[in-house]
Amino acid sequence: MIGRSLLLFSAMVFALACQSPKPQIKYPKTDLSAEPLIPKPFKTVPTNSAFGLDQNTFIYTSLSDPKFEEVGQFLARKIHSKTGLDISVNNTDSEKRIDRYIYINQSDSSALKGPESYLLYIKNDSILLDAKTAAGAFRGVQTIRQLIPEKSNDTLTDHPLWPIPSGKVMDSPKFEYRGAMLDVARHFFTVDEVKKYIDLLAYYKYNALHLHLSDDQGWRIEIKSWPKLTEVGGASEVGGGEGGFYTQDEYKELIDYASERFITIIPEIDMPGHTNAASLSYPFLNGNGKTVQRYTGTQVGFSTFDAQKDTVYSFLNDVIGEIAAISPGPYFHIGGDESHVTKKKDYILFVEKVEKIVQKHGKQAIGWNEISQADIGSSTIVQLWNEPKDALKAMDRGSKIILSPAEKTYLDMQYDTKSEFGLHWAGYIPVDVAYNWNPQTFVENLHQESILGLEAPLWSETISNSAELEYLAFPRAIGYAELGWSASEHCDWKDYRKRLGKQTAYLNRMNVNFYPSKLVDWED
Repeated sequence: MIGRSLLLFSAMVFALACQSPKPQIKYPKTDLSAEPLIPKPFKTVPTNSAFGLDQNTFIYTSLSDPKFEEVGQFLARKIHSKTGLDISVNNTDSEKRIDRYIYINQSDSSALKGPESYLLYIKNDSILLDAKTAAGAFRGVQTIRQLIPEKSNDTLTDHPLWPIPSGKVMDSPKFEYRGAMLDVARHFFTVDEVKKYIDLLAYYKYNALHLHLSDDQGWRIEIKSWPKLTEVGGASEVGGGEGGFYTQDEYKELIDYASERFITIIPEIDMPGHTNAASLSYPFLNGNGKTVQRYTGTQVGFSTFDAQKDTVYSFLNDVIGEIAAISPGPYFHIGGDESHVTKKKDYILFVEKVEKIVQKHGKQAIGWNEISQADIGSSTIVQLWNEPKDALKAMDRGSKIILSPAEKTYLDMQYDTKSEFGLHWAGYIPVDVAYNWNPQTFVENLHQESILGLEAPLWSETISNSAELEYLAFPRAIGYAELGWSASEHCDWKDYRKRLGKQTAYLNRMNVNFYPSKLVDWED
């Protein structure tokens, strides 16, 4: 396959060489380092000219890995949606003139520091994107997308042309894990709504979407061995709406859609608390000693599974097994938060048993920071939301930590007292507060090598559709993308707010109902 890639590339270069000389385009002076890229790349070196994207541009890719060609096809589709240009991929038989090309190359360069690193070389007649993996190539493609101007320059040639600033970009992520969480349990979100969120996250180089699939108000994923979970538990939501759920085929559709964008979906079944919808469906699961009733409110901490029943663990073995079988990612989130009515010894017993069930089904467990009370293994990941001491305890056992401190990263917190949606129990989080902190030093004594990454959770007590979701998530989710990807020394609020203000065109093109914070000078 590598040989075929070289042959294809050679054929392309030969075709260019054999064409009659084309007139030189006099590009206006550009500055690649001044482009409003988010996340900010590790290094940019401008050469002050441009690559002309037009009707005579072609995309070629390495063929050693079929996913590289898929990345090329993705770029071609996005170019078409932004410019209207039809760019062919790996087509050596075209009768069109090849003036310029984009080559997405699988490379083993020592300059590529990790699986998502990429190098971008932009010249007058070519863009070369080097990456070790298709995931790295895909991250680089997002940078190319951001560099394409909104409007063509029709004065440079006799046809529309989009000048992309020339130079070199060297880039790699700060954290291995850069995630967002969406609570589809309090209010249900459709497959199409989740897909739109995935598209927006991918544009800013996120690589994980954590779906909170169960809670007191609703159960959102089909379990074929326990059908009442969705028949009964899926038929409600906060405020008394009809709820909803994903069939396993719909869930797999989301998995595939995210995978095409190199985003891993992480399923969460919250337990032993936040379990009223499950116990309503199958009352033998209940451990709080009360009659289970449908719940559509927002209070927490009143529900629990019965940690002493073997039948509860048999049930969970089935549930975790079915979800794990259709979730190709490495993780399974077991929740573990706010289980206030579970006796401590029962809670510890439960977490330790469920961790083993997750491992039995070939997955790595993640849990909210309360699970560090139990004797969890070093492979289990702890997600910090409220108690730094839990993260430190888990670190001492060898666990990796996902940072989601509520007062900094909770997307459901209001921006200010005038916010239309959201809550404020963890405080108000305006756009500058969301950005102006360093995840690497936020928890005192937490070793940097123990930080797996950053996740921005969006709980849905106050929202029920895409427009409301977007109001809370954007623009703050854009800032979290940069905090997760860019070197800490490059995360400067004054610089970032200028680049953020220039995201308006993309957000409007995607019909994003973002919150136009007055802290940012939004470009019309």
